[in-house]
Amino acid sequence: MKKKLKIGVISCSIMAQVHMQAVMDNPNTELAMLCDLNETLLHEAADKFGVEKTAVDYRDVLNDPEIDAVIIVTPDQTHKEITLAALAAKKHVLCEKPMALKLDECSEMIAAAKAAETKMMVGQICRYTPGFVEAKKLIDRGEIGELFFVETEYAHDYSKIDLPWRLDPLRHGFLGGGCHAVDLARWIAGDPTEVFAYANHKMLPNYPTDDCTIAIMKFPNNVIGKVFVSTGCKRNYTMRSVFYGTKGTIITDNTSNHMTVFKDGVGNGETLFADLPQSHAIPIEYLVTVNNHNAAGELDEFVDCIVNDKPIHTTAIEGAKTVKASLAAVESSKTGMPVKIEYDF
Repeated sequence: MKKKLKIGVISCSIMAQVHMQAVMDNPNTELAMLCDLNETLLHEAADKFGVEKTAVDYRDVLNDPEIDAVIIVTPDQTHKEITLAALAAKKHVLCEKPMALKLDECSEMIAAAKAAETKMMVGQICRYTPGFVEAKKLIDRGEIGELFFVETEYAHDYSKIDLPWRLDPLRHGFLGGGCHAVDLARWIAGDPTEVFAYANHKMLPNYPTDDCTIAIMKFPNNVIGKVFVSTGCKRNYTMRSVFYGTKGTIITDNTSNHMTVFKDGVGNGETLFADLPQSHAIPIEYLVTVNNHNAAGELDEFVDCIVNDKPIHTTAIEGAKTVKASLAAVESSKTGMPVKIEYDF
């Protein structure tokens, strides 16, 4: 019988518990240890998931010889420290996004990941969201022709979320939450080479950074795009995204059970309805699973890469590229100037 990977989850937050459930559901993993500074939360999670081993210090998890891998779901400010320690302890690492808040920290993490004998994955969850996965498949197959414009958004209301670590001036909303939208755009269109951004601060007066940013980006192959991030807007949480191609358009998000595809025609250039002109776009709805935090899909790939020694897709370098593009937008919004982006990791 194949030995199960024993996994420790560092943090017992709501998002950490999503990861815990994913570990419980994977036939190749065992939820072996939990860690959190909040002992009440720690014991509640341990009871909920039936885990005996617990710790309030993450080092105790890393020092446990039975733990094969860790999932780091702690505040962003701590990602570098815990990741470096975990890699040094020869643990496989799944680190939540953003991998870090500063570029020099990203560089340290990349160096450690390259030197490590274990795997490191950055948790860019949009790459596992069913609607976005299906959209990428259609785009890669050429179903909507050549991309010419992409737009993504991260619309969320932080006003009712009591997480003091989000008030750190280093954790700009465009990086902390908006990195989801930036990474999605990168995954679909490639690494942006230049960004120009505007921002304002009208919704979250107690936050030290702007709470609304719109960034215009240049992508490879003369594709242009827009990333909109609001952390204080009054609406339902969504990452609605639209991908425009020369033969059609895809509209999808992470909270709906369908995506809409517009195409000029089907088959050999024929339209679905004889009385519609050839230029009329035809809406087609595809049913998709709703799973806006598909930690199970992410974990499945992480485990597969460990067990079968496959390369990680969302590597430290991928995580760092998303951080760099996000910080370039923040810089542009502050200076009022376009910022060119070079990925010199």
